[in-house]
Amino acid sequence: MAIGDDGTVNERSDDPDGRTPEPSAEPEHTQPIGHRPPAEERWAPPGGGSSLVPPMSPPPSSPPPAAPPAAPAVSPAPAQEQYPPPPPTRTLPPQAPGGPAHLRVTRPSTRPSGWMWPLVAVLALVVGVVGGVLGGIGYSEWSDDADTISSTVGGGLDDADLNTQAPLEKPGSVARVAQEVLPSTVQIIAELDGVEAGATGSGFVLDGKGHIITNNHVVADAAENDGPIEIVDQDGNRLPATVVGRSPVYDLAVLHVSGAEDLKPAALGRSRGLRVGEPVVAIGAPLGLSSTVTSGIVSALNRPVTTGNTADDSSYINAVQTDAAINPGNSGGPLVNLRGQVVGVNSAIATNGGGSIDDQAGNIGVGFAIPVEQVVVTADQILASGEAQYPVIGARVETGGPAEFDGATIDEVLDDSPAQEAGLEDGDLITHVNGDRVTDGIALIVAIRTHQPGETIEFTIERDGTERTISVTLDGEVG
Repeated sequence: MAIGDDGTVNERSDDPDGRTPEPSAEPEHTQPIGHRPPAEERWAPPGGGSSLVPPMSPPPSSPPPAAPPAAPAVSPAPAQEQYPPPPPTRTLPPQAPGGPAHLRVTRPSTRPSGWMWPLVAVLALVVGVVGGVLGGIGYSEWSDDADTISSTVGGGLDDADLNTQAPLEKPGSVARVAQEVLPSTVQIIAELDGVEAGATGSGFVLDGKGHIITNNHVVADAAENDGPIEIVDQDGNRLPATVVGRSPVYDLAVLHVSGAEDLKPAALGRSRGLRVGEPVVAIGAPLGLSSTVTSGIVSALNRPVTTGNTADDSSYINAVQTDAAINPGNSGGPLVNLRGQVVGVNSAIATNGGGSIDDQAGNIGVGFAIPVEQVVVTADQILASGEAQYPVIGARVETGGPAEFDGATIDEVLDDSPAQEAGLEDGDLITHVNGDRVTDGIALIVAIRTHQPGETIEFTIERDGTERTISVTLDGEVG
């Protein structure tokens, strides 16, 4: 849920369980691992929703997707200062790159005649049933949530030929994981502030159709100004890329690269299967050094993290925290488990100190990755329509105040909003979302954004000293 310039709550989806962790001590500053100058403050009280992203042209080989109906807008509201302040984020400085037609097949008719029709009908029914059962079994191997990959008008990921098969049958060494995943990881070079190749980041191959996943903040400037974007594969080949769509709210972007169809798609795993202390591997191009591998552990799960210094680029992450070394240029690269499956997209790091941060500020062992479940949902929406949506309830929430961690207080319920229809009132204290504790306004935003527009979630609230439960059906906005 993003908070607008006037404090409006616009929520995002990550983990369907909507869990929000207890607040814990963190470094004073957090920063996205991207391309913006380090002096620019990235952690700030949450700004309002994100800039609306126009649909991007789909790849030439894909039919034009149908755009979803526009979601009703919710007016933004100014955010209040949060106390205690969340760990601020910055976009890390850019690093200079390190140098170096459809075929239609027709078949002759095999239409049966006479007595064969009943037999063919029975066989078709049997094949359909068996195929459906086998398809369901295969899908459940990747996700316990049948709605993780949604069926959309334009096809979305249904047409993307995802790889969900773990490269390694059993957890292997970092060397084995690197051998499997490096061919699926790319460096991304983009224009920044009019400087060609002024920004660099990382990404990974989503499918066999040339789609690449990265962070929005890596390519945002180039996308807004029609600047050039390139990828560099493991062999050093450079290929031009175009933006299919991007989501500032979730800090994700989908690129298309003609000629990258031969690159190996990365295998997708599940962040929900991770355990604190489990080994993970980060792969990317930190400081412009392509094909760099670092390793560490999962330090925490469901960590609420906010990045962005303006209402237009604020992003809320229900993050996987890791101590694997992540630095400027790692943005958009995969965080991988020891079976070689992507479990997150590296997006932000914490930095030490409270004042200015020098141009080379980097890893101190506290990094954050966007869970792969959110990546799948957002990529599906973008590939279906060129846009992504995030959930909103239509209310303003307090993000400052004493450090009591007792919940999120509703400042104002907007007219004709899901919050008003559900019966939320000004002054309500939201303490739980679907049974998971909410400690403050930031935690409420992240908790709601782990769901999707159209879902109904349950708030536990306190009003006039009485606890009650209210169900809210989420609306959606583009961003």
